[in-house]
Amino acid sequence: MVPWFSISCEKENYVAESEVKLQFSADTVAFDTLFTTIGSTTRYVKVYNRSGKDVVISSITLAGGTGSCFRLNVDGDTSLVARNVEILSGDSIFIFIQANLRADTVHVPFIVEDAIVFSNGQRLPVSAYGRNAVFHRLKPTDTTWYSVIDCANWDHTRPHVIIGAAAVLDGSTLTLNAGEELYFANDAMLVFDTNARLVANGSADQPVLFTSLRHDGWYSFLPGQWQCLWFTGGSTGNVINHAVVENGTGGLRAYPGAGFTVTNTVIRNMSDCALIGQGGSITADNVLVYDCLGSITVLQGGTYSFSHCTFADYWNYSSRQQESVILANYLADRNGNLVADHLQADFTDCIVWGSRESEMLIASDGEHLDSVTLTRCWVKGVDSTDPQFVDPSADDYRLQEGSPAAGKGYQFDN
Repeated sequence: MVPWFSISCEKENYVAESEVKLQFSADTVAFDTLFTTIGSTTRYVKVYNRSGKDVVISSITLAGGTGSCFRLNVDGDTSLVARNVEILSGDSIFIFIQANLRADTVHVPFIVEDAIVFSNGQRLPVSAYGRNAVFHRLKPTDTTWYSVIDCANWDHTRPHVIIGAAAVLDGSTLTLNAGEELYFANDAMLVFDTNARLVANGSADQPVLFTSLRHDGWYSFLPGQWQCLWFTGGSTGNVINHAVVENGTGGLRAYPGAGFTVTNTVIRNMSDCALIGQGGSITADNVLVYDCLGSITVLQGGTYSFSHCTFADYWNYSSRQQESVILANYLADRNGNLVADHLQADFTDCIVWGSRESEMLIASDGEHLDSVTLTRCWVKGVDSTDPQFVDPSADDYRLQEGSPAAGKGYQFDN
């Protein structure tokens, strides 16, 4: 009788791991910009065994060991070292990777590198582009629904991350210089209180950036990732010049008694409307709005002036039921009663275009004196000839040579 321990349990098709060269779905795993102390999304890589033989990889781990900023999940195994990982001939496994960068003292971006190490001698590089940031979030001891922005001690050398609601309080002015960046977490917003102001003065080469916290993959252009810049009643004298506002819900909002001036600015990827005025005041010059559910929504009247602006509405995330520009002097309250006020809206050298047959709606309660003027504008529903953008599908809203709307809209060389 043959002793039980002499029977081989190994399959004849197995080969020594040193004889197998695994193949990967990517030659490196790279994370885009990550802020310290905030975990990344999960990336993955597929590992293929195309050797024609089954193999068991004795260990898969990170070169950095316990000190690594990265963590692995090897086909469900989250151990520091995944052991005896079987990959059959012609089969594959998934390795999921996350990063959590530790706070660093440097203000400039930095690169964190590591490698996934396989016991057969192969290595797969892993890297992350890291940045330190200033975080604004509620503290456990806070009794308000918002964190307070300390404008006097604002750090102009690092990006800022807003988590939840943050507020600039009465009498304070938040000044942002060329190249400064504000990142907003899911549903975050920045609120300007009565007599609080925003002065964001970028440049053509270094615009001030208001954007979403996540930028990996399709999140780089996904609408609705944060809320808005909210100017409450009494917040006047706000200036946004040379800025990019993207990936949010409501863009810039002026409520009764509030107002702002926005110039040389791009607003894009908004899941609601880019510019919202409710009895407020908005002045916009040389502004480009695209890929938003709507460009302008005005309710309850107010005073508005738009010059050399392009409002291009080719929203395709859902069915768009409303016009790109809606101007109304009234708003229905919770009881269905109309709250109305005088509306004045002037458009000069603007383009209003999009995927609907008509892209401007003007509505009045019939009791107030309203004034809406269009001077040298190109508006779908009034004009029938396409303005001939270079390529809306590639976000290129320059006008082709010979465009019937030449001289109108956003001026790209400003």
